[in-house]
This record gives sequence, structure tokens and C-alpha cells, in this order.
Amino acid sequence: MKDKVKEVLDMVRPMLQADGGDVELVNVEEETGKVFVRLTGACGSCPMSQITLKMGIEAELKKAIPEVKEVIGV
Repeated sequence: MKDKVKEVLDMVRPMLQADGGDVELVNVEEETGKVFVRLTGACGSCPMSQITLKMGIEAELKKAIPEVKEVIGV
């Protein structure tokens, strides 16, 4: 599952980089379906980062990988 998550993050990454940010994978808990990521650069301090995390990254991961239940920013 971790490799699939990395693939999806690689597809999302250019949108974040266009705004001066990025995302890095911290951990994947396959048992619980939780994915932990860290938003970096401009995305790390952006007031809209939670929207990016939930409506952008989490939505894309859930669509591509049904086993993903939640994305958590650390």
C-alpha cells in the first residue's frame, strides 16, 4: 500500500510545488488505513493547508486507494 500512496502523492505533488510547497510521506498504517504526511514549504505555513490536506490529498488517495481511511498532517 505504501508504494501506491507514493504514486498518488507524486501525481498531487506538482500542484503543490506550483504554489511553492510540497508533501512528504511520513508513515502508512496499513492496519488502520491512516496515512501520515507532512506539508512543507509554502504549504506548511499556509492557512488553507488543512483544506489542501483533506479536500485535495486525502480525496485523491481515497479515490485511488480504497483502503485509505484518513490522511493526517504531522
